[in-house]
Amino acid sequence: MDLRYREDQLLVRDAVRAFARERIAPNAAAWSEAGKFPTEIVPELARLGLLGLAVPAEHGGAGLDALAIALVMEELAAADGSVALTVAAHNSLCIGHLLVAASEEQKRRWLPPLASGQRLGAWALTEPGSGSDAAAARTRAERRDGGWVLNGSKQFITNPNLAGFAVVIAASAERKLCAFGIPMSAKGIRAGRPERKMGLHASDTAPVLLEGCEVPEADRIGGEGTAFEDVKKVLDRGRIGIGAIGVGLGRGAIEVATAYAKERRQFGRPISDFQMIRWKLARARTELDAARLLVHRAAALADSGRPFRLEASMAKLYATEAGTRAANAALQVLGGYGYMRDQPVERMVRDARLMEIGEGTSEIQRVVIARELLGA
Repeated sequence: MDLRYREDQLLVRDAVRAFARERIAPNAAAWSEAGKFPTEIVPELARLGLLGLAVPAEHGGAGLDALAIALVMEELAAADGSVALTVAAHNSLCIGHLLVAASEEQKRRWLPPLASGQRLGAWALTEPGSGSDAAAARTRAERRDGGWVLNGSKQFITNPNLAGFAVVIAASAERKLCAFGIPMSAKGIRAGRPERKMGLHASDTAPVLLEGCEVPEADRIGGEGTAFEDVKKVLDRGRIGIGAIGVGLGRGAIEVATAYAKERRQFGRPISDFQMIRWKLARARTELDAARLLVHRAAALADSGRPFRLEASMAKLYATEAGTRAANAALQVLGGYGYMRDQPVERMVRDARLMEIGEGTSEIQRVVIARELLGA
């Protein structure tokens, strides 16, 4: 097994790391306090290719492989979870669904403005009554006059108030899903009020409401009633990205804690001299490195064209839980200061917790893993 990264992958990682440290990390606290995504950085993200990570060059994207994208997502998350999640939802979910199931004509229409940052993307799957059981969607798609009319509501959607375009999942029959590409400016679709969340305050999360939204047949993505299979493929790749975000959030917190432990003195010594502090940092670093290897194994399998559903779920499960443990350990190292909003660690603790829920809870990952292992 070759554990080396290609030179082009490392160049991408290093460029994003520099951007994240210089442009994102110093502003993350202010963006979080403001509770709004900083739209002023969208052109900068686009110039770095971060809004078309997997989009082929012929459609204006960076054409990166899954492993390079995992490296990118970790670096963004180490600086700020909100920016990382916004970029992930745009790339892995919205664009990811188009790459999986859109026709070539649809890709030519929709991918260039998404990759250039002209439009941000959203992916509307979850509903108030169907989270883990995504196939139980109650948003309805009915055929009418050669097209479709959509009615219903979506819940906990990332980016809808920022997005110019959304991929919306709706049921054409009981547990038969269809996907549609819809401009957010279209009549009958709108974003609801942003949610007040525990963390990720600078990431837009809101309902998407559909009331008589008319969609032409040309904008249906993939087969009629078969979108759930495409959804599972989108989530498989998305889980690699969320795993990488979990690693990045945990790593960012441990970097803060490590620096603090060297400077903070108690009983006449730096607290980094005490075994209990050393063990917290050592355990967190070990778990994060193991998590990164799981994430990168899943990404490498995806890049090789081999099955990776099991490995993606394992990576997402372990990496997100390891990230939470690392962030909590970092807060404990900082003690009372870690609990203060002046320190980035308390934000990282809150941000990391969502990664165990979004794009398939830890419980669902265990279901997927067991099903793959047992064949049932």
